[in-house]
Amino acid sequence: MSDFDAIRPYHDDEVAAILVRLVNDREFLNSIIRLKFGKTVSLFSFALRGLVKVRLTKEIQHIHSIADFQAEIENYLVKSLSTTTSRVTVSGLENLDNNEAYLFISNHRDIAMDPALVNLMIYRNGFSTLRIAIGDNLLTKPFASDLMRLNKSFIVNRSATAPREKLKAARLLSSYIHHSVLKDKENVWIAQREGRAKDGLDRTNTAIISMLAMSKPKAQSLSEYMQEARVVPVSISYEYDPCDADKARELYSVQEHGGYQKDEHEDVQSIAQGITGYKGHVHLAFGKTLQDDYEDTSTVTQELDRQILLNYHLHPSNCIAFEILEGHAPEVEINGKLFGEQEFTEERKQFKLRLDAIDALHREIFLSAYANPVKDKLSLAGE
Repeated sequence: MSDFDAIRPYHDDEVAAILVRLVNDREFLNSIIRLKFGKTVSLFSFALRGLVKVRLTKEIQHIHSIADFQAEIENYLVKSLSTTTSRVTVSGLENLDNNEAYLFISNHRDIAMDPALVNLMIYRNGFSTLRIAIGDNLLTKPFASDLMRLNKSFIVNRSATAPREKLKAARLLSSYIHHSVLKDKENVWIAQREGRAKDGLDRTNTAIISMLAMSKPKAQSLSEYMQEARVVPVSISYEYDPCDADKARELYSVQEHGGYQKDEHEDVQSIAQGITGYKGHVHLAFGKTLQDDYEDTSTVTQELDRQILLNYHLHPSNCIAFEILEGHAPEVEINGKLFGEQEFTEERKQFKLRLDAIDALHREIFLSAYANPVKDKLSLAGE
């Protein structure tokens, strides 16, 4: 595994030293204080750092392995979901074998919650936890990298700029993913694209499939290689996106001014917002492993997109947004009945409150992001 040391998750024998480093990391302690108490407590940060350090030192005493660390993460995640979701449902896992390892490729709506929810759902159904792909652009602080690698995340090098460096990084990543599934028998999660689908259009970047294929032996066909990797498309749908207003603001800036400049720690703020914000009903649909004959990476991409769109669970929020934009109810089903045959009085009230809070200039973009999954469903049905 020495070839992968720069990007791999931590091992059990590294856990103790990393935890000691974390509880002594000033920036990490300050981040916990800001997350818990907000920015207004800066005058008392010195005293609070001491208290947080004592608390953390006590909490990590029973953590001696990656599994111990993930059990702690699970407790926090379940507690968070109990207050930020109305329910979390899952479908399709009954078609997979929890004794096998899979490469899960999902749509990408939330930086942290997408892999966290896939991880939780498979773990609760008897699968081993995931190795999670995470871009180094999100690991601007050493403590962030430590936390992610303790949680079985591996690093995707997005900071490389020179063509040769980018190619080398892509080959290493491809080799590591292939090694994880086939040799280590570990489940892996990657997003279908770099960056979140802020406009609600879930499309796989063919470059992701090309990267995966870099590890393919020359004598092996692409179809055989993809079948061997046991690729499973996953559709994640949130009734409400905690970052919807920020995404609409960003897309408006790109539309009107040709670009958008992120604040230094904006991604970290988005992660926190995605975790703590209200999401309503969340559904995860696991598709079927890719087993067909594929001529090239484009046909693999098309099948991923087909399954992700087909299995995407529409919520009333999606249909209400479509109705507002188009002036009529979409002919799609919600919970087994046509949307237009149901009142959804409370859901309409909640969506209106959300829409009213959006800057008037951003509302059409906001509505489109919610409505686009409906348009995709209708387009797929019309093929």
